[in-house]
Amino acid sequence: MKHSIEEITLKNGARGLLIDIPNSSVMSTRVQFRAGMRYAKKPELYEIAHVVEHLSFGANAKFKDEQAYEAEFTKNGAYHNAWTSDTSVCYETECADFEWDRIIDLNRIAITEPRFNDEELASEKGNVRAELTGYMNDYTRLLWPRLQKAIGEDILDLKERIRTLSNIELKDVREHYRRTHTANNMRFIIAGQVRHRRKQIIHMLEEWDLKPGERFDVPIDNLHSSDATLVRRKDASNITFGFSFITPRNLEQSDIYAMSCLNHILTGTMNSRIFGKARKKGLVYNIYSSTSCDTHSSSWDFDGEVNVENSEKLFDLIRSELVKVLNGEISDKDVEAAKSYALGRYQMGAQTVGQIADYYAENYFRNDDIELYDHMPEMIKKIDKSHIVDLAREFAGSGIKALAAVSSEEKAIIYGLDSKLNL
Repeated sequence: MKHSIEEITLKNGARGLLIDIPNSSVMSTRVQFRAGMRYAKKPELYEIAHVVEHLSFGANAKFKDEQAYEAEFTKNGAYHNAWTSDTSVCYETECADFEWDRIIDLNRIAITEPRFNDEELASEKGNVRAELTGYMNDYTRLLWPRLQKAIGEDILDLKERIRTLSNIELKDVREHYRRTHTANNMRFIIAGQVRHRRKQIIHMLEEWDLKPGERFDVPIDNLHSSDATLVRRKDASNITFGFSFITPRNLEQSDIYAMSCLNHILTGTMNSRIFGKARKKGLVYNIYSSTSCDTHSSSWDFDGEVNVENSEKLFDLIRSELVKVLNGEISDKDVEAAKSYALGRYQMGAQTVGQIADYYAENYFRNDDIELYDHMPEMIKKIDKSHIVDLAREFAGSGIKALAAVSSEEKAIIYGLDSKLNL
């Protein structure tokens, strides 16, 4: 979808993007604060941000409870959601174009005029506990926090997060909200038909009653390599694994596209060099790889599930293919095929207002960066084998690596698999 972007700074210090998408029938918003779990006042309150997020659409200055707010918000089909990460709390809405102003105002009321109370706090602590307990049965969700802790990230795993819920009181919720939900700590994205409404939108946003505050820095962790981590589960009939190679920098956008091409070559399709070969040999049903970025580091991640009897063969294959990449054994044909795939995904990646908003949100909320979507094809075309190989060598040679697994097997087996990743 054709679109144009303007960055604005409000009088109160909040900053954001207005993305004009002519003739769109939907308006989509994202409002983000650096207010995630890492900004809890003390470790014993680690889950406070998640609780605040759950309370975000509850009682407020105009509606007595969540049910009353929800009934009004959704009466014309509008949608809202919120999510929490280590660093962020983000509020999202999507609505029909004809009610864009009503929804922005309802979002304002929820974010700036909450009325936290003991009854809803008790309910939402129970809901958060149920959510996290459910994650304990999702082995992939279970292992990644353990891996993050192993390499030095100052976070809690799922069990530890659940234990902090009993420490959270109403005064803690109010303190965390007051400290983090401030104008200078706010970033926003509004996408839809905005050009002819620009003055009205800015006027509405200027009315958000938020104190000045500060834009919090993203914490820096002392990352390091780690021995393999095993989460023992007696009922685990196979090995669910994840491993990462970390480089201590935030990748450039061109680097991200190059790594996406490499991931496609390795695990993207049935003819890929790891996933495709593993499927052909009957070793694994699925294995994935991806690259993710944080403000101070980036990770090259792999995850999947494998039966115990196939695990050594699978990791031998992974090692063999990664060594080939590090030795520069990638064909020009593979690179061109990956670039062609990436260009096709580019064409498909901006079909909705929400997709466009999400694309810009990732970089803007992390580092205040704006990377125009239209620049993507040119960056993809410039990707070459040497760029891909250099990045793979950077990740593999950084000295920061870890594997975590959920299994009923002995730790020696997991250690053996981990040793195959010493490239």
